[in-house]
Amino acid sequence: MSELVETLSDGTKVKRRIPRMRACDEKDAKGKLCAGHLKRWYFAADDLTQKFGGELYRCEHCQTLYLPNPDEEPRSGTLTY
Repeated sequence: MSELVETLSDGTKVKRRIPRMRACDEKDAKGKLCAGHLKRWYFAADDLTQKFGGELYRCEHCQTLYLPNPDEEPRSGTLTY
């Protein structure tokens, strides 16, 4: 399971991704797994970008935010051939 970092004032959870994580691991009130795809969130608010850094991911279903794993290389670099 991902590590919960913070819960924002609007109820949005901020978690840290585990290595190679591609799907959300948040559970709803009934205990059902969300399993929504994690997508890079480019349009985050400025206060979130300043607080958590430039690389944020968001679940396409439940909108839970995920921070990158510190053990993985950032995926924001350019491709090299």
